[in-house]
Amino acid sequence: MVARESRTARSDLNLSIERMTEHDLLEVIEIEESSGISAWGWDAYHKELESPHDSIMLVARLRSPAPGHQIAGFIVARVLGHEFHVNNVAVRTEFRGRGIGRDLLQTVMNGARKLGASLGLLEVRAGNEAAQRLYQRCGFSVHGRRRSYYSRPVEDALLMTVSLES
Repeated sequence: MVARESRTARSDLNLSIERMTEHDLLEVIEIEESSGISAWGWDAYHKELESPHDSIMLVARLRSPAPGHQIAGFIVARVLGHEFHVNNVAVRTEFRGRGIGRDLLQTVMNGARKLGASLGLLEVRAGNEAAQRLYQRCGFSVHGRRRSYYSRPVEDALLMTVSLES
């Protein structure tokens, strides 16, 4: 696991990017459910937290918590050999458009690079243009399409990749 120490992000929001813990999972599930991303659920996140593999699970934590929540967003990725795969990333609706998703993604990319990854990949709903723009700003480009990859609703996924080599 990388990113054991916190990293300051978005000082205007008073956030830090920190390693996800079991105590964060209820809020992570809440953000997941409100974001419409592919649902993992508590058990899958908990299992990933306990995984001996090179998982990178981060949260954007509010240092001055808003009523009812402490986490503005999260990201889950895994490094496998020379590749990293972004599994899920989401930001609370009220914090979108403020660079939190970009900060989370860039922190994962830096952590994956430190673990020896040279290529990143992810799938994104073909209709999710906001997420596609975020990934493109971080250097990802479309390299394929997975037909009917998503369910509820059924939708194609775009396969996006990024090189981490300098």
